[in-house]
Amino acid sequence: LRVFWKEGLRMETGDGAFRFKAGGRLMYDWTWVNEDNMLNANVGNQKNGSETRRARFYISGLLYNTIDFKLQFDFAGGDADLKDAYIGLQDFPLGKIRAGHFKEPFGLEESTSSKYITFVERSLPMEAFAPSRNAGVMLFDAVCDERATWAAGVFRDTDDNGDIQEDSGHSVTGRVTALPWYHNAGSSLLHVGAAYSYRNNTRDSSLGGDAAQFRARPESHLLDRFVYTGSFLSDNVQLVGLEAAWVHGPLSVQGEYARAKAEINSHAVLDGYYIQASYFLTGEHRKYKTSTGAFSRVKPKANLNTKKNQWGAWELALRYSNLDLKDSSVNGGELENISAGLNWHLNPNARLMCNYIRADKQDVGEADIAIIRMQVDF
Repeated sequence: LRVFWKEGLRMETGDGAFRFKAGGRLMYDWTWVNEDNMLNANVGNQKNGSETRRARFYISGLLYNTIDFKLQFDFAGGDADLKDAYIGLQDFPLGKIRAGHFKEPFGLEESTSSKYITFVERSLPMEAFAPSRNAGVMLFDAVCDERATWAAGVFRDTDDNGDIQEDSGHSVTGRVTALPWYHNAGSSLLHVGAAYSYRNNTRDSSLGGDAAQFRARPESHLLDRFVYTGSFLSDNVQLVGLEAAWVHGPLSVQGEYARAKAEINSHAVLDGYYIQASYFLTGEHRKYKTSTGAFSRVKPKANLNTKKNQWGAWELALRYSNLDLKDSSVNGGELENISAGLNWHLNPNARLMCNYIRADKQDVGEADIAIIRMQVDF
């Protein structure tokens, strides 16, 4: 059994039939906020603060070159929340199969690990609409020499411990991606994709029926949710997502549109979108993982080493995101954010992130938010 380091602690037999990896991530945030009086009266007083945003540990591996598994817990907040707990088969007649608790296949930003996203938090529409982790079974694969991916699964809603309640909702979710062009090991690429989810909602006893809700913070986890529909009766929700990304050397552009159509007495249509761009001042480019159709770890050309006058990788980023939770049947408000970011990648396993966010709740008020994150992962 060979033990080695490759952006994490790994163990592997000589023939590669047995592989094990242990890893984790620590993300610690400091947040400062200043909101105007109208917004303060509408959403409450927002406070400066700091928190351990994520403190995760996991083990994963491959057995007999056939069965893969992963177990991951997050200890941020003082308790253990289950994130991933699944078993899969690498060789299945239709591709690969996975069963357990894991992310539903929806969206580029949601499919990209929090270790690798460009900003401190995901965009407004992804927070509001992306279903994230639930219990289920999923078929998936990369095809056409990994120039395309597909994934489809059935899921049941779970709580933070991964448990399914008797009245939990269920869903069918799928995603497809393609690379119309991919050159120079991903330094030049175009990614396109689409996702769909049909969701029978969880029962809300206080409302006497199945219910849905949508809400979002202003891309800052320590703050309150600025827009929120509240729980409303709805038999089902249909989610649609469209995604695209372009990378050309140090420059990248990425955007997504997401829409939720809730079945009430009539149809309530809520939607949102974002577009972002980033540029590496030191010449690196965003890494793309063709097997999953998502972005992965940035590797600086020169890791931080002050004795050798090496300063890692520096990345500038800008994003606009909009979320509209208003319809004739519900009124959760509309929020738009303009975010600017500076990321200092000290090495492949550590980065310092600085975000400034201007949040504007339509017809209510505005807030200025600053966030600094210290991140280590392996």
